[in-house]
Amino acid sequence: MENFIVREDGLYLNDEPFKLLSGAIHYFRIPREQWYRSLYNLKALGFNTVETYTAWNLHEPKEGVFDFSDRLDLKAFIELAQSLGLYVIVRPSPYICAEWEFGGLPAWLLTKENIRIRANDHVFLQAVERYYQELFQILTPLQITHGGPIIMMQIENEYGSYSEDKTYLRQIKALMEKYGADVTLFTADGAWQATLRAGSLLEDKILATGNFGSHAKENFTALKAYQEKLGVKQPLICMEFWDGWFSRWGEPVVKRDQAELLAALREVLTLGAGVNLYMFHGGTNFGFMNGCSARREHDLPQITSYDYGAPLNEAGEPTPTYYAIKELIGEMYPKLEQREPLVEKTLKVSDIKLTGQVDLFTCLEQVSEKYDSQYPQSMEALGSGYGYVLYRTQILRDKLTKERFRVIDARDRLGFYLDGEHVTTQYQEEIGEDIEVKLPNETGRLDILVENMGRVNYGSKLLANTQRKGLGRGVMADLHFILGWQQYVLNFDKLTAVDFTGECVKDRPSFYRYEVELAETGNCYLDLSGFGKGIALVNGHNLGRFWQKGPQLALFVPTEFLKQGKNEIVIFETEGIYQTKLNLVERPIYKHIEEDAQ
Repeated sequence: MENFIVREDGLYLNDEPFKLLSGAIHYFRIPREQWYRSLYNLKALGFNTVETYTAWNLHEPKEGVFDFSDRLDLKAFIELAQSLGLYVIVRPSPYICAEWEFGGLPAWLLTKENIRIRANDHVFLQAVERYYQELFQILTPLQITHGGPIIMMQIENEYGSYSEDKTYLRQIKALMEKYGADVTLFTADGAWQATLRAGSLLEDKILATGNFGSHAKENFTALKAYQEKLGVKQPLICMEFWDGWFSRWGEPVVKRDQAELLAALREVLTLGAGVNLYMFHGGTNFGFMNGCSARREHDLPQITSYDYGAPLNEAGEPTPTYYAIKELIGEMYPKLEQREPLVEKTLKVSDIKLTGQVDLFTCLEQVSEKYDSQYPQSMEALGSGYGYVLYRTQILRDKLTKERFRVIDARDRLGFYLDGEHVTTQYQEEIGEDIEVKLPNETGRLDILVENMGRVNYGSKLLANTQRKGLGRGVMADLHFILGWQQYVLNFDKLTAVDFTGECVKDRPSFYRYEVELAETGNCYLDLSGFGKGIALVNGHNLGRFWQKGPQLALFVPTEFLKQGKNEIVIFETEGIYQTKLNLVERPIYKHIEEDAQ
């Protein structure tokens, strides 16, 4: 049986010095069928380790209900890595950041009254323990101490950028050990004293690693200085070497200069440190899993693509950066075995025709679950937490002139409809402003379609009220709240029940169906540059969000989501902007956005 040990002077595998060359691949962001190619291409680079987070919100989508199947089969991913000769670093902390919805925390946690996440809070830790009971049944037998490939596991993620509750950190460590963790445990934080003091457990001799993308000498000097301050000596590891960055809606795509990246990576390696490329293959925020960052009180949702500018692009293809890093590794470590990477064929199909359309109000009962209540309920309370909810009520006319309505504390985007006609759309910037409308009849039907555009994944706002999605405190007519609500939680798994030959009224949120016969499949991108805002599904697979605001104008379609023969594409679009024909293209499409447009 192999052994992995961390000593003062370095990492040792089977009592021999071990140079950690790792790359991040998130199994949950990549179709299962494409894991092999991504892992193989990591090994072909000359690397020896793969690193991944675990996504609690996917593995426990409803409280007490667990899913480790298909794309979430963590055991299969780890065993596949081992079969390719890769060791594995797992980061099973409850919170992962990762530009992932709510940092990987399940939305149902927000239904717990007065819960304090990432803290020594009984309710939160009880939920973590239930998750760990399931998760470590998979992880424990796969540790190197049990004949598996896992060499290290993380306790918490960048905790020093959030809080300083060491009792909480020790509780998480204790839970991991209770359920079988016996490999090297570590923390990962910014490599300066404030974050290390708050987020590491160096005083307990737990390995502290640093996260950064440049200035390695400066960062490692700060890390060593803090080690010395506590009388601890540990090897240097950059657990997240940021080789790119994420992008947000309405902002330019973030790109990193290749020469600068290579110089920064060379600096890390020259200092003798272990490194984990974050990311090696970024993948996709399928469904509603994109995260959100914040600038003061303003939330900034991130795009569907998690390409990240990584060595493998969103589709898993080697980029010029991949080959440049391969050359650098070959130069610095000439004895390492390197191979040619695997590539996947691409697909291009034009003029896919619209075969049916129907507006949301016409098919609402078929594509949703309905809940009644006096007061509007949050998305989390309705058992969903993601996507869209349509809130419906009846309103009375109080005057012959225009009535005034206000929506209080809704998040994140709403469409306001009176008797099926669009009145206005409000985003977080406008929600709460007056909506003036004249009621033609004594009574009217008010529909408000609310979209959760993504919870924050990092920083101080993880428990802000803005992370509870839905209609907020409700709708005011004049100076009073309206009661008596019907809530329709949209469920896109029910699209098979929809009649696409129904009514389709202009300016209503609508479903558009397209069909295409394919003789062969391949990776491609669905061109949505002629659409407004919404989501796209291919053969029932939710590709994620699109928005004409940009920068992303096409969604990645893995070859595994397609099939030979008839394929169905359904677009749910909320702005009334659509095309009668679709194209599948071979490359992503991005809109040029000026820097000063942010």
